[in-house]
Amino acid sequence: MIRFGYKASAEQFGPSELLDFSVLAEAVGFDSVFVSDHLQPWRHDGGHAPFALSWLGALGARTNRIVLGTSVLTPTFRYHPALIAQAFGTLGLLFPDRVVLGVGSGESLNEVPLGIDWPDAKERFARLREAVTIIRMLWRDERVTYNGTYYRTRNATVYDRPERPVPLYIAGSGPAATRLAGREGDGYITTSGKRPELYTETLLPALEEGAQRSGRQLSDLDLQIEVKVSFDPDRGRALTDCQYWGALALSPEEKTGVEDPIEMQQRADALPIDRAASRFIVSSDPDEHVAAIWRYVDLGFTHLVFHAPGPDQARFLDLYGAEILPRLRKRAAAAT
Repeated sequence: MIRFGYKASAEQFGPSELLDFSVLAEAVGFDSVFVSDHLQPWRHDGGHAPFALSWLGALGARTNRIVLGTSVLTPTFRYHPALIAQAFGTLGLLFPDRVVLGVGSGESLNEVPLGIDWPDAKERFARLREAVTIIRMLWRDERVTYNGTYYRTRNATVYDRPERPVPLYIAGSGPAATRLAGREGDGYITTSGKRPELYTETLLPALEEGAQRSGRQLSDLDLQIEVKVSFDPDRGRALTDCQYWGALALSPEEKTGVEDPIEMQQRADALPIDRAASRFIVSSDPDEHVAAIWRYVDLGFTHLVFHAPGPDQARFLDLYGAEILPRLRKRAAAAT
């Protein structure tokens, strides 16, 4: 089954406005809503950073059927992994079979401002691996004592948790984290807009390798991809909307060491519009738009979460509900 979700851009909208957009996403036919978990946004002017854990509770209470989760939360610096196990145990009880915990290794923008020294990629990955282990243990066992390199628990118990654990998805943009997702995750999260060979030759083979190590196949996982899209009948408007998210087009080298939203905004705003739009599928024709999206389904992704850059999210949601989602579902039905 192919599912279509809405990315709730917590860096761009305050909690109430973002909640209204997400309720509308359910109304126009999206299957899921995934929210980012940032302490700081990628730009200072007009930026926001509502707290994802409390916001998800509000979203669950105001909706009826959508899957809701994080894409992604970092359970390794600002949070102890046991706290995340407790939080999502509660959410899983409040909204049965509707909650997903999506985790990743994080970015310095959200951790360094709290006085945290940002470690190298090897340590970030090791911390993520330990965090996943602790969360799984606390959802499965009682009186958990764990002595790891980075985290410890002593007779810890999550007293309120669903009988069937919340699905845990692991984000990866490189082979190590992607293999971990295949081995330990219920799902995998990555992002669109990269060269096709990265998916076909690196990420998906790594995911399959990890799955095989745990006696599973790719079909046992939910393969989620955040697809960056800007659709509008006015192509000029669709292109211009991408400027707000110019930070997504910055290279890792350009973003490394930038922990101040003001500096990140300055670097992003200096990009020409064509480069700012380079990570997005920019279209004014619905059939062309759907064809571009479908490349990710052909790669094997089963859960497409759409991230739109513009400030008028209600317009985007209405257009997608009327023009894009019906075409996607028709194509999905024909493919089964």
